Amino acid sequence: MYQLPDGLLLIAKRACPTCALVEPLVGELAGGALPLTVYVQDDSAYGNGAAVVDDQALEHSYRLNIEVVPTLIRIEGGREVERTYGWHRDDWRRISGLAGLGEGLPPLRPGCGSKTLEPGIAEQLALRYGQVRFASRAITLGDAEDAIEACYERGWTDGLPVVPPTRERVLRMLQGATRRPDDVLGMAPPDLAPCTVEKVAINAVMAGCKPEYMPVVLAAVEAALVDEFGMHGVLCTTMFAGPVVIVNGPAAKAVGMNSGVNALGQGNRANATIGRALQLVIRNVGGGRPGEVDRATLGNPGKYSFCFAEAEDSAWEPLSVERGFERQASTVTLFAGEGVQGIVDQKSRTPESLAKSFALCLRAVDHPKLAMAGDALLVVSPEHSRVFIEAGWPKARLRDELDALLQSPADDMLAGAGGIAEGLPAALAGKTVPKFRPGGLIIVRAGGSAGLFSAVIAGWAASGPTGSTPVTREIAT
Repeated sequence: MYQLPDGLLLIAKRACPTCALVEPLVGELAGGALPLTVYVQDDSAYGNGAAVVDDQALEHSYRLNIEVVPTLIRIEGGREVERTYGWHRDDWRRISGLAGLGEGLPPLRPGCGSKTLEPGIAEQLALRYGQVRFASRAITLGDAEDAIEACYERGWTDGLPVVPPTRERVLRMLQGATRRPDDVLGMAPPDLAPCTVEKVAINAVMAGCKPEYMPVVLAAVEAALVDEFGMHGVLCTTMFAGPVVIVNGPAAKAVGMNSGVNALGQGNRANATIGRALQLVIRNVGGGRPGEVDRATLGNPGKYSFCFAEAEDSAWEPLSVERGFERQASTVTLFAGEGVQGIVDQKSRTPESLAKSFALCLRAVDHPKLAMAGDALLVVSPEHSRVFIEAGWPKARLRDELDALLQSPADDMLAGAGGIAEGLPAALAGKTVPKFRPGGLIIVRAGGSAGLFSAVIAGWAASGPTGSTPVTREIAT
C-alpha cells in the first residue's frame, strides 16, 4: 500500500512556468510548521535549494493521481485532507497555514499538464505501478523481428496488416468499456474457447478500433456467440455467408459510424474496424480460419468486415425498435449474409411499382427456384424510401406488400421445371409457396441521399431456427 507522508506535498516540474513562478516559495514552505516533501517530475535541481524527491519515473505522481502541476496537497494521519493545483494564493495560504505566503506574486496562475498525461505515458504507468494484470500470454519478439510480419507469421491476420497488440494499446482499448477484462462473453466457435473482454480488446486493437468502439464490438461478439445465430454453421458452410453487423441508436452516431454515402463500402474507420474486430475474434479466439473450419467455396469480401449503421433520420421505424427495443436504445443486430446485389430502379415513382421491382429482385436470393431457404436483408436508399414515406407507407406496409408479391406457384419452381434441375421438391406441386420464411425478410434504410438504388443482401441458405436467425443485442453504455 502506498504510504503518504504527513505534512505538505508539492508536485512540480521545471518546464512549467507556474512551477517556476512558485519555486521561490519552496524554502518558505519548508520552514513552516508542516513537513514538506517536494516531488519533481523532470529536474531534481528544482526547489530553490530544498531537498526534493526525483520523480522522473513518475511513480509518486501516478499514485497521487496528479493531472496538473504544481499541485499542493496536505496530508494528515496518512490521508489526504485537501489539494489545490496551479497557483491560487488563497488556497496555498490556507493549505500551508502560512498567512503571508506569496505576497509578491499575482493572485492566481493556471498550472500545466502533468507529465503523467503525456501521450502513451498513462498506460505505461498503469502497467508499471497499477493493478493491471493480463491473463493473456505475452509474446516476446526478437530485436530484429518486425511486429507486423510477426503477426502474419503467427496466423493472427485476415490477410491484411494488423496493429500489433502491445500491452499499452490493449489497456487503452479496455478503458473504452466498463466491463472487467476477465468477464466471459461466451464460448467462441468452432473451438468453443472462452471469449473474455480482454481477448476481444486484443483483437479490437489488431483490427484498428478506437477504444470508444469497444462497447459496440462487445455487443457484436455477444450476438455472434448466441446459439441462435449459429456462428459455427456460418463458419463451416461451403456457402458465401458471414456476419453482417447493423448498428442502431445513439452509439452509432457517437462513434462516427457511416449510414449514408457508401455506407456498405470502404472509408469509414468505425464501420470497417468494428466488423473486422468481430471477424478477428472468431479467427483468433475461436479458431475459425479459412481452409480449416471455414470451408467457403468462394466466400465474399464482407468476410473481412461487413458493418454499417442504419439511417434513422426518417419516419421509418429503425430496426432496433422493430426488434423490441426502445428508440433511445443502441443495439447491434447480426445477420448471416452474403454479398451485395444491387437494385436499379430509376423510374418507379409510386410505391406499388417500386415494391414490385424489389420483389422481382428478391426472387433471385439463393436461386429464383428456391423458397424458404435463405433470409434476406433489404437495404433501401433514402431516395427509394422517400417514394414509400411520401405515400404513407411505413416499413411494415412495405414488408406486407413484399410478402404478398413473393407468393408463387410451386409448380413453376419445382426441380426440373423450365429445364433446370435445381428447384423445390415434387411434394409441393399444386401449392403456393412464400419466398421467405415468416420473419425472414429484414428491411433497413441506409445510403447516400442521391441515387435511386437499393440493395439485397442474401442470407445464408440455412437461415431459420435450424441454421441462423438474426440476433440483436443492446450496447452497454
